[in-house]
Amino acid sequence: MVNARRRAIESLYKGVCTIYEMQKVKDPITHQTTMKEVKVLENQKCKLSYEKIASGNQTTGPATIAQSTKLFIAPEIVVKAGSKIVVTQYGRTNEFSRSGEPGIFMDHQEVKLELFKEYA
Repeated sequence: MVNARRRAIESLYKGVCTIYEMQKVKDPITHQTTMKEVKVLENQKCKLSYEKIASGNQTTGPATIAQSTKLFIAPEIVVKAGSKIVVTQYGRTNEFSRSGEPGIFMDHQEVKLELFKEYA
């Protein structure tokens, strides 16, 4: 049963994501095992949140500004380390890689993301 607090949080989810993992896949013809990108979850409701982070001080030069991206998703979803996550929100699609362990709460989990460059 989904409680009222979880329904309220999920009402803020304006995006959907697809999660990919690198997995060992055995070719049925050659019997060789190789690592391939495998889709493990598709069209899962989620929300991206952005935070700008400024660092540095005036005596050492200009401050640098970085952006932190966080994914909000249902707590029962398992996002393994190194997964690629493709998120579509507000008409834009971005690819991210997962970094760090998710913060799991009773009604949601938060996963810090980086823009995807390549598999680790």
